[in-house]
Amino acid sequence: MYKKILLPTDGSENSKRAGKHAIWIADKSGADIIVLNVVEFYYPQISALPNYREGLYDDIMMEGETAVESFRKELELNQCNGVCKTVKLTTKIKEGKAHLEILESIDEDDVDLVVMGASGRHGLDRFMLGSVTERVIREAKCPVLVVH
Repeated sequence: MYKKILLPTDGSENSKRAGKHAIWIADKSGADIIVLNVVEFYYPQISALPNYREGLYDDIMMEGETAVESFRKELELNQCNGVCKTVKLTTKIKEGKAHLEILESIDEDDVDLVVMGASGRHGLDRFMLGSVTERVIREAKCPVLVVH
């Protein structure tokens, strides 16, 4: 039924739980998984610290790489306890507004299903969907599975 599953991840607990669902669905359907981390750069200009922006950029990119690499390693090293030996995994890191980059990836990669956490690392997951998740649900042209 599904050929490509997009898994936006930020390393949060909800995105890790979403990853488990994505793996299970991919194993059952033979789908490939695209693990995507979107890095958003919003930082103030501080003229007294000339290398501030570059250092922050490097830190944020490293954080994104860590999120996708963590998921890839779990899949490859553990083989998901024998559940996902046939799952093909691709990782991507994009820069921009998260919901826009996720929606763009859906179109670019011809994604059949998005599996994502109810909210990311910014909290309030007990009370509401995250704003990125909500926007993706409203605008995606494919099914979106939200994992809490």
